[in-house]
Amino acid sequence: MKTNHCKIVDCTIRDGGLVNNWDFSVDFVQKLYAGLNEAGVDYMEIGYKNSPKLLKGAEEAGPWRFLNDDFLRKVIPQKGNTKLSALVDVGRVDENDILPRSESMLDLIRVACYSKDVDKALALVQTFHDRGYETTLNIMALSNVMENELLEAFEMIKDSSVDVVYIVDSYGSLDHNDVKYLVEKFKTHLPNKRLGVHTHNNMQLAFSNTLVAAELGVELLDASVYGMGRAAGNCPTELLVAHLKGTKYNLRPVLDVLEQLMVPLREKEEWGYILPYMITGALDEHPRSAMALRASEDKDKVVDFYDKLTTPEVNFDK
Repeated sequence: MKTNHCKIVDCTIRDGGLVNNWDFSVDFVQKLYAGLNEAGVDYMEIGYKNSPKLLKGAEEAGPWRFLNDDFLRKVIPQKGNTKLSALVDVGRVDENDILPRSESMLDLIRVACYSKDVDKALALVQTFHDRGYETTLNIMALSNVMENELLEAFEMIKDSSVDVVYIVDSYGSLDHNDVKYLVEKFKTHLPNKRLGVHTHNNMQLAFSNTLVAAELGVELLDASVYGMGRAAGNCPTELLVAHLKGTKYNLRPVLDVLEQLMVPLREKEEWGYILPYMITGALDEHPRSAMALRASEDKDKVVDFYDKLTTPEVNFDK
């Protein structure tokens, strides 16, 4: 398996922040960056660059939810080879809050959207591209996108300035055949674009789906240390580092980060393969209902949960 074209984007702080409301200490983030840099990981997504004024509940979230450039300079005064990335959501970012790359700590800005907002996302991509950033477009919930919507999106994307287009398995419901089908479709319609993949582990397939994508030439591989991410989490960074053969990656620094930071954190916070998330993945549904279940007294009543989700007349709001 040839994987020397691959680059790892570690999303522990950004996607993992959805688990603990971005409550990571500066020391935690500094140690994680140092470990990823030593391991040869290509990018660290250090948070969201959304604008607090456009979101509810901004005051309660940790600083990685709304990255501030002055703050970032203090957190990582000495940048290594690992580049820094941030994600923005269409409708949640004021482009005036994004400095030119020459004045920012960030190298890559990724724009996430649903298929209906691809035009808005590409307008943001153009702005960030003009300010000197590497850019990606992440179309979320691909398993729920209709064929004609995707073809319309491709038409807009192929002539845009975006560097990398992502295949995102938001619900953790895709298997290797789905990934193969999507990668081939994206390659056919976007022959001039590099591709990325972002997987979720609802069905224990995040790692294998990422490898299938890599084998088919997908270049940017999203992962997080110990798989930390919303609900079932992501493809574990340590598995990619250990598995991508003939590459510059070094596992030991990632194990050090795991032992020092992630194992203790996993005792306090919950993420990863858990039955309710498996059920939403199997049914190709957003994990929000499973997350609500895990926060309730009935958190282990999986049969009842399954019955509710598979009985059309039952409504969760009642």
